[in-house]
Amino acid sequence: MKKEIIEFYKKTSPFTELGLYRDFARNLPDDINELCILQRKQTIHPVGLLNSATRMEKDGFWGDLSQVPLTRLNFEEDWFPNALSMFAELLRLNPEYSVNRSAKDKIHITCRCQAIMLAATLKAKGIPARVRSGFAPYIKEDGENRDHWITEWYDQKSDCWILTDADIHLDPNINFDPNNIPRERYLTGGQAYLNLRRGELSEKQVSFASWPVTYGLAAAIRALFYDFHCLMNEEIIFLHQPEYVVFKDFKLGEEELDELDKLAELMLDPDKNFSALCQIWENQTKFRILRGGLN
Repeated sequence: MKKEIIEFYKKTSPFTELGLYRDFARNLPDDINELCILQRKQTIHPVGLLNSATRMEKDGFWGDLSQVPLTRLNFEEDWFPNALSMFAELLRLNPEYSVNRSAKDKIHITCRCQAIMLAATLKAKGIPARVRSGFAPYIKEDGENRDHWITEWYDQKSDCWILTDADIHLDPNINFDPNNIPRERYLTGGQAYLNLRRGELSEKQVSFASWPVTYGLAAAIRALFYDFHCLMNEEIIFLHQPEYVVFKDFKLGEEELDELDKLAELMLDPDKNFSALCQIWENQTKFRILRGGLN
């Protein structure tokens, strides 16, 4: 692996920089499995709060959800868009960072925040890491590829990148190692986009659940841009997409889709094509001018 790539992914972004919490993260477990389990035990996925019956469970997977006030947001990503704010809130609620954290002291975050939190912790330990946005058929084995964010980190011993999903640890339905996800079990945004363009996936087989819910090529375009920004160390929030795409409601012309074809092809091997991706990042400003909640 080229040194410039290793050093690039050691760098932090506004989403992965931990500031005064860097030493705290550095002292968390080095074992990836132990680290992911500990992290997941600090959180509640919003799906656990959306069902009224589940929300009243006292001994479920998430803990005693009846402790959680109804006034707490189900999705707290608006409050904690970056790893620093997540650690700050967890330690504000309870300074004991352990697997025994009670439900009322957990934060309510999705896979995006889990992936960023893990990447930030690994970077604090000096381990190159990057967040990936794409689709995971293992979320629900029904033939549909659901949007999902995970973490990719560089293992110096094996000289390779490893996919890790902190959001599914302790899930009894997962039949593979979540610390080292087989490449064929996860579709990056670029892969899903190209598979749709080539007719290898149908529109109904790809969905992006975050607001607004999108399917097919529109969902893949969202994931493609999320992943491109992540590869450039900019883990944008769900509300952010290139302005020109949002204004066209994700209905792009063939020339524009051809542009994305070329970008997606490069993203299939981001290390080999690192220089080319950086050039696009610097020169194709329309891919970076974002439309967001207030923009």
